[in-house]
Amino acid sequence: MIELIKKAMLTGLGVASLTKEKIEEIGRDFVEQGKLSQQEGEKLVEDLLAKAEESKQEIKKQIEERIEEILKKMNLVRMSDLDELKSQIKELQDSCSGDEKKR
Repeated sequence: MIELIKKAMLTGLGVASLTKEKIEEIGRDFVEQGKLSQQEGEKLVEDLLAKAEESKQEIKKQIEERIEEILKKMNLVRMSDLDELKSQIKELQDSCSGDEKKR
């Protein structure tokens, strides 16, 4: 029974959009209506929270990948690349300064 309820909820609701409070409310409602035991309700809440977190992480990953693709297409410089170039320039300047002092 609990698996059927979980599948129906996961299908009918955007799991990633569910808040912890809403998931707990759903679990309490099923327990109060006698559709699930207290233990089954707690398991349902636990499983739904895990699925929600999993979905959020997957969405986050997809967003980050998409942003990365867009940035590549825009041909923008990353701060880490810019910092590396600044460091190389500084090294070259220091090297040149040392050569001038030897003259």
